[in-house]
Parts: sequence; C-alpha cells; structure tokens
Amino acid sequence: MAVGNIYLIASIAVIGGGLFGFDISSMSAIISGDPYRCYFSHARNPNGSCPGPNSSVQGGITASMAGGSWLGALASGFITDLLGRKKAIMTGAVIWCIGCIIVAASQDVAMLIVGRIINGLCVGICSAQVPVYISELSEPRLRGRLVGTQQWAITWGIMIMFYICYGCSFVSGTAAFRIPWALQAIPAIILFFGMMPLPESPRWLARKDRWEECKAVLTLVLGKGDPNSKLVADEFAEIQAYCEFERQNADVTYLELLKPHMINRTHIGLFTQIWSQLTGMNVMMYYITYVFTMAGLTGNNLLVSSSIQYVINVCMTIPALLWVDKWGRRPTLLIGAALMMTWLFANAGILATYGSPAPPGGVGGIPEASWQVHGHAAKAVIACSYLFVASFAPTWGPVSWIYPPELYPLRVRGKAVALSTSANWAFNFALGYFVPPSFENIKWKTYILFGVFCIAMFIHVFFMFPETAGKQLEEVEDMFLDPNGPKNIGTLAWKTHVGQHAPRREELVEKVEKLRRTSQTEAVHEKVEEV
Repeated sequence: MAVGNIYLIASIAVIGGGLFGFDISSMSAIISGDPYRCYFSHARNPNGSCPGPNSSVQGGITASMAGGSWLGALASGFITDLLGRKKAIMTGAVIWCIGCIIVAASQDVAMLIVGRIINGLCVGICSAQVPVYISELSEPRLRGRLVGTQQWAITWGIMIMFYICYGCSFVSGTAAFRIPWALQAIPAIILFFGMMPLPESPRWLARKDRWEECKAVLTLVLGKGDPNSKLVADEFAEIQAYCEFERQNADVTYLELLKPHMINRTHIGLFTQIWSQLTGMNVMMYYITYVFTMAGLTGNNLLVSSSIQYVINVCMTIPALLWVDKWGRRPTLLIGAALMMTWLFANAGILATYGSPAPPGGVGGIPEASWQVHGHAAKAVIACSYLFVASFAPTWGPVSWIYPPELYPLRVRGKAVALSTSANWAFNFALGYFVPPSFENIKWKTYILFGVFCIAMFIHVFFMFPETAGKQLEEVEDMFLDPNGPKNIGTLAWKTHVGQHAPRREELVEKVEKLRRTSQTEAVHEKVEEV
C-alpha cells in the first residue's frame, strides 16, 4: 500500500539531497588528513611530509563530482519525463552505490575522479527531481517547508559525514578515507527501498493521461483517503485545466525554455541556482579547513572547529522550514544576500589589515593556506565564517531548491528544473576547481570576489524575482502571463506578494470546459485545413 503522509514522503525523498551533503564533508574533512595527502600526493617534501595533490589536482578532484552532477541534472529531464519522478530518484540511488564502490576502492587520482563523476550523476538527478517530486505532491501552504527539507537533509548529510570522517581520522592507513567513502552507500540503499511504497507525482500521471491514478494519489496525499475532499477536487480540476491547455504541446524539448514566453522564467530559475553557488557557501564547506588553518588551527582543534559550522548549518535551516512560506521567497533571498555580503567583506578586511603572507609552502605545508592571521583577528575570521553559514542556512540554502520548481508550467517543469539545477552544478564545478588556486594566488581577495557577487544577486532578486509563496503551481503561470505587466515578464517582481487567490471549484470546472471546447475547435480547424 502506498504511503500517503506527505511529511513521510518528503523525509524519504530528501535523502537524495543528503547524498550531496555526504560528499561535501567527506572531502572537507579528509583533504587535510595525512593518510589522504600521502596516498594521493604528487611528491614528498624534503622533510618527508606529504603536501598532497597540488592545488590544481585537488580542485579537479573536488570539482569532478560537480561535473558529473551537471550531466546528471541535464539527463534527469529526459529520465523523469520518461520514467516518472519516483523512478528517476530510484535510478539515481543505484548510480550512487556504484560510484561509492569505485571511490572507496580508488588506487590513484584518476580512479577517484571517475568514481566521483559517477557519484555526481546521482546527485544531479536527485537534486533536480526531488524538489519537483515534492512540490507536485504538496499543497501550497506546505510546499516551501517540504521542499526546503532537501536543504536540511544536505546539512544533516554534511554534519553526519564530517563526524564519521573525524572518527576515522584516528584509524591508521588508507582505511581513514576508504571507510567513510564506503559508508556513503548506506543512505542511497535506504533511499532506493524507501521510495518503493511512495506514490508517483499526480501531475506526471496526469501528463501521461493516467487520470484515475492521478486522482487516487491526490485522494491519498491531500484528501487523507477522502475522495470527496474539496482540496482534492480543486487540485484535480486545476490539473485538468492546465493539462487540457498543454495537450497541444505534448512533446517538449529544452528549446521550449528559450522561447519568448518562457525565457524570463528560465533565466530566473538558472540564476537562482547560479547565485546560490556564487554566495561562496559550498566553497566554505569544501575548503573550510584551509581557512581555519590560516587562522592558526591545527590537528583536532582544526577538525572540531570546522565541525561547528556544520552544526550551525543544521540548526539555522530549521527557521526557514517553519516560516519560509510566511516570510516569502523574495525577502528571504534579499536578507540572505545582504548578510552574507557583510561577513564576506568583514573577513576580507580582517585578513587584509591584520594578516600577512604565509611562509613558502603555506601554513602547515598546505600551499592553499597562503595567508596567516593570529590572535583576536584569527578569532574574528572564525566568527565571521560561522556568521556567514548562519546567514546562508535559513535563506539561500533552502530557497534555492524551493523556488525553481514553482516557476514553470507542468509540461516543462521536469526539464526546466533539470536545466536550472545543471547551472548549479556547472558553477559548483567551476568554483570547486577555482578556489584552491585562488586561495594560493589572490589570497584574501577571494572573499572580496564573493562579496561583490552578493551585491549583484541582491539587485537581481529585487528587480526580477517575483514572489511565488502560497500560490498554486498553476496560479504562478497566470502571474507570469499577466497582461497588465510587461510583455513576456508578467507582473513586476516588486509588486508581487505572499498569498493566493483560491478559485472556487465551479470556476475551475468552467475553465476545464472552456479549454476543452477551445481544443476541440482547434482540432476541427486543423481537419478543415487538411481537407
């Protein structure tokens, strides 16, 4: 029997997001350890210590997962349209297990990169389709909270994996990194079997003309088993109306997203994910040990201090889950950008004023730790890093996953969110590769770069990102097609607000009948033209 509790459905599905979190901290906790640095080192220092892979190689290792995720996200658009949201996520879980086997058994850098690319395919599929799956099953008042649990799962994955890696750091030899990389397969196994009793997306079923199954899922999830529920009737009528309207556009390609009536939404979805990367948050997650090494932390102090930000990340995501549907998407993104900009510029100023170049070879023999700071200034850098994480966690973290699935009509939603998520991974790849050399070469100016990005995203959100909180997915379509707004833009972003107009069932039924008559009239005209 299928599971109908939406909270249980979301809690299982977002394990797919947790896989990305496992990957982040498995690298950040391991790259500073001697077993990893010696096993994958390109050379040894004169004193016998291991410098590890050089900055370019380490950037390539870290970025390889994001490269695979970019490809997986794009492919997920086709997979989900063909197999459904549920089976696409299950496919990703199988791919993750294969990648974990290769990564845990890695004999050299090349094998490690191949395994991480395969892992990335899974992360790309799941990160793109889990938000779509949950958003299409949720009622509007809960959608932000439930989709936002994807980010919460990521934060839990980061924290759990970091402490696993910390525990394994006391293990001698290559087991120190092979054990954590192998254990990453466990949540994917749970995800695969946990998805089996969950229902398919009702909107995907409707697109496939499986109307009885669609209504059964709505009854199970929204009606709590009551087929006469008003919420079920309204949702079903709304889905019918838009499926009838879209029936003439059954075959959708990515080119549909570039047409004039869609290009505005496409660019908003893309930049939601691009800006979430350009905040610099994942850089902080991957390479926080480099930053804290510059601040003079070493050994267990380094790992324990780094782990505090992961705890902050988990705890500070909770307010967004509770109140993001009341706050709205726009204010949350604007406040997050302003706060992160503040802490980034503060770190740059502290490092520039009170820091100094590190000795040749970097602090502790780590070339990326090319700058050093001591005393109260070092504590300030650590504090600003924590505050940065606390600002990202309830803002851009969850909203970057919540927002894109709300922007698009049903016929293109799978591919559109896949394209948006692919932008996330393209920039994740670029930044993962870029940051180690940037720490080595431009040092504290790296923080200025990300601070400027935060200014740009604040301006962009204010003028171009409309409010979608509290609206039915189909109602968002009407907002973008508002004839009173600029052509191909709809209602001006700063004039939108949280809330929805809940149409009466009679209005929805009338809309269905009108669209059906329009469709039949068009079909008659086509026959006449053929004759």
